[in-house]
Amino acid sequence: MADRTWPAERLIVAAQRGDAESISALVSGSHPHVRRFARSLCATPEDAEDAAQEALIILYRKIGTLRATGALASWMFRIVRNECLRRARLTVRRPELVEDTRAISAEDEVMRRLEADRVAAAIAALPADQRQVLIMRDVQGLSGRLVAGALGLSVSAMKSRLHRARATVHRTLESTPEGGADG
Repeated sequence: MADRTWPAERLIVAAQRGDAESISALVSGSHPHVRRFARSLCATPEDAEDAAQEALIILYRKIGTLRATGALASWMFRIVRNECLRRARLTVRRPELVEDTRAISAEDEVMRRLEADRVAAAIAALPADQRQVLIMRDVQGLSGRLVAGALGLSVSAMKSRLHRARATVHRTLESTPEGGADG
């Protein structure tokens, strides 16, 4: 099934050398994989589409900086993950700004951003399997059965990974100082 394989190494090498046709073919061939990554990591379908587009733009602009042709998938996954996390941080802030029309002090805003960054860093530090389950279940709000099915896991295995991910994030947040304040 061609949809499951990444573009061939020769195409990646030609794109790295600046061949316009190869770059175009590389972006087109990577698109289904990048979209699949984004759909599994982002909170909303809209964010997933935007993250996928952003990742493909970066691929188009920076393919020459990719050092190892075999690293294309992990490079694209990292770009998509970072974009999804960035969008999740923005989403977390939006409802507060809409619901609370009172003036927010600069100090409160800085503290919110620091806390959001701490949470995002704790999630990003999780092993990939735990991070994926946590994002799909807790950020995207998908049902446990749907998450388990999408990842090819039993519901109990999905719950176990989710529990480990939540516990690890909790421990990480407990062990790191809030906003750099001395505790």
